[in-house]
Amino acid sequence: MTALVFGDALIDLVSDQSGAVHSYPGGSPLNVAVGLGRLDRPVQLGAHVGRDAHGEQITQHLAQSHAQLLPGSETAHHTSTALAKLDQQGKASYVFDFAWQAPPLPADLNPTVIHTGSLAATVEPGGSQMLALFQANQAKTTLTYDPNARPAAMGPAAAIRPRIEAMVSLAHVVKASDEDLSYLYPDQDPMISGQQWAMAGPALVVVTLGANGAQAITTGGLRLAQAAQKTKVADTVGAGDAFMAGLIDALWRLNLLGPGKTEALRGIDQTQLAQVLAHATRLAAITVSRPGANPPWSEEL
Repeated sequence: MTALVFGDALIDLVSDQSGAVHSYPGGSPLNVAVGLGRLDRPVQLGAHVGRDAHGEQITQHLAQSHAQLLPGSETAHHTSTALAKLDQQGKASYVFDFAWQAPPLPADLNPTVIHTGSLAATVEPGGSQMLALFQANQAKTTLTYDPNARPAAMGPAAAIRPRIEAMVSLAHVVKASDEDLSYLYPDQDPMISGQQWAMAGPALVVVTLGANGAQAITTGGLRLAQAAQKTKVADTVGAGDAFMAGLIDALWRLNLLGPGKTEALRGIDQTQLAQVLAHATRLAAITVSRPGANPPWSEEL
């Protein structure tokens, strides 16, 4: 029973309002792997990092969070970075130096869940590798996906929309922010876009709405809203990734992930869905209360 997470592992260089720069291991998939490791889930991250100081920082960060780097991940010329600038509300915007290709999936692993997202699904050659990975494993285990759009690195939405929609159609669980959906479908209400995605293949689509909480839509037509937990915001770095880790963890607790669990996941009921959303929201609230992508440990819950 293990989770495999594939994708972005980089160093976030966060410039705060005073101009000071802080260095944090980051990248959406890395943050999800760290979040799962801290929740005592066995997890490996398939990444593309260099054998340099930044790569070592990432490897140590994973190990400290009880997560592992998948063998074959240290093949990059140098470890990617993202310069994050915070506005007065603590919201981050990014400038990327990023390259990505996927390490091979070990033949002897039978993961409970495979997760990917953000740049990993759109930046080549890794993006095509992620699509092939989902196609090969769609009937074998649970696939989760977070588009986590980064317009500065992804470019015009029209260019990447077909790839993202292909990933959505293969995934069993999709999490997207209202900002992701507004970027991809600027002329449409994000909740309408989320509903369309729920009809395209996933068992569950969750749209996060920042301070307005989240809404979940199932393929069976169940809809449920979850209010955000009130907290003092340090910054929003990693909040969506903590929420994603919380979704995976909560569904795992309910025995709704893994080989042969697709129909059970499609049959999730309102009580179970409320538990899932509450858990994910709590993790996000703790994360935004402190600087950087710093998701909670199981003992904090």
